[in-house]
Amino acid sequence: MGTHHRDDCAENGGDDNGHLAKRLRPASCPISAAEIAEEFAHHDPSVARINNGSFGSCPASVLAAQLRWQRLFLRQPDEFYFHRLQPALLHSRILVKELINAADLDEVSLVDNATTAAAIVLQHASWAFSEGGFRKGDAVVMLHYAYGAVKKSIHAYVARAGGHIIEVPLPFPVSSNEEIVLEFRKALELGKANGRRVRLAVIDHVTSMPSVVIPVKELTRICREEGVDQVFVDAAHAIGSVEVDVQDIGADFYTSNLHKWFFCPPSVAFLYTKKCSASSRLHHPVVSHEYGNGLPLESAWIGTRDYSAQLVVPSVMDFIGRFEGGIEGIRKRNHEKVVEMGKMLADAWGTFLGSPPEMCCSMIMVGLPGCLGILSEKDALKVRSLLRKEFKVEVPIHYQLPKDGEVVEKDGSSTVTGYVRISHQVYNMEGDYHKLRDAVHKLVNDGFNCTMFPS
Repeated sequence: MGTHHRDDCAENGGDDNGHLAKRLRPASCPISAAEIAEEFAHHDPSVARINNGSFGSCPASVLAAQLRWQRLFLRQPDEFYFHRLQPALLHSRILVKELINAADLDEVSLVDNATTAAAIVLQHASWAFSEGGFRKGDAVVMLHYAYGAVKKSIHAYVARAGGHIIEVPLPFPVSSNEEIVLEFRKALELGKANGRRVRLAVIDHVTSMPSVVIPVKELTRICREEGVDQVFVDAAHAIGSVEVDVQDIGADFYTSNLHKWFFCPPSVAFLYTKKCSASSRLHHPVVSHEYGNGLPLESAWIGTRDYSAQLVVPSVMDFIGRFEGGIEGIRKRNHEKVVEMGKMLADAWGTFLGSPPEMCCSMIMVGLPGCLGILSEKDALKVRSLLRKEFKVEVPIHYQLPKDGEVVEKDGSSTVTGYVRISHQVYNMEGDYHKLRDAVHKLVNDGFNCTMFPS
């Protein structure tokens, strides 16, 4: 083949000889169980992998597309840089814009991950405090269950610049959105005490641990009513597991990883920045040649690196198109199955779910038998390692100090202090959850308790 049209390359990638790879078209009938198994055959078959939420999963067809992009770059880096990279990134951004219903393409940037997106937004807030746009002592509100790296970023950027940090103490287990709204309103009132203003609210769409779907649209509306300057939604788990309509949600900034629930390889995320005066002053923390040309272009070149994870969004769309109902169908089936498996585990262990089914997405929290004696985060991590090493089960575990003995097992014998966060993605089988169920039963029947771990 001779000279390639760069728009074709933007859609297709190329093979290791520089030839364009033909786009995979959606199958005429829905993908079969055997085809799904083939797409994820690179997973360790001995492991019950029910932790898609942490690192996601990438199908073989998308990995192959990524390899084609990598080889195309290595074959002729200069030609790739000058003629192929930016059109290909633009195509991915166009697809993301349509997925999230952004009003303008300039509102969508591609970055490495949600943590990078948070750094971009919080860096801007830090400058506002340092340069006098925000008053020293004004507040930034975040959820207590915000992702650990984001919480640290808030302190690293905002607290050092003079911002006052307020955490919203969300209840868990949780039974309704009203509980979350009540605590959020209390935090905003605290933020406005002593003449302060709340300058920024950082709200998770799906909290990581414990996992709960947060009513972000309602909380954003409350922020507007209460005079909060800016709203940043950290939605690392959202795209592919809950509906995302950024215009409907109404936040100023919104980010989600594409590698967790949207089948991209690690790592790529989008950052939506609603068109306003603030968005024009956002900058990527890595300063490179495109500095000052707008965040989408700044993010599209931060120096020589592997951009292939950002280029395979068209291939991911092809993969998703093979499923009945597309991404909406995948979301619905994952939600229904994780709820079914969560209830099965809770019934088997005599415990309960950490939230109602309507407050979970493709992940759900399930109480572990209290007799396991999980009394700290270290205990939770040790039990997780035990399940991985001895039983080949990969699942995160959350430690939760109960409130005044309110949460007890159905038989009333012991207090639940540990919860597994199970995920369901298209590759999971019921046997994965049975393996977890049986592993916990064995620990209970053997009389295991966390006090048996070496100190």
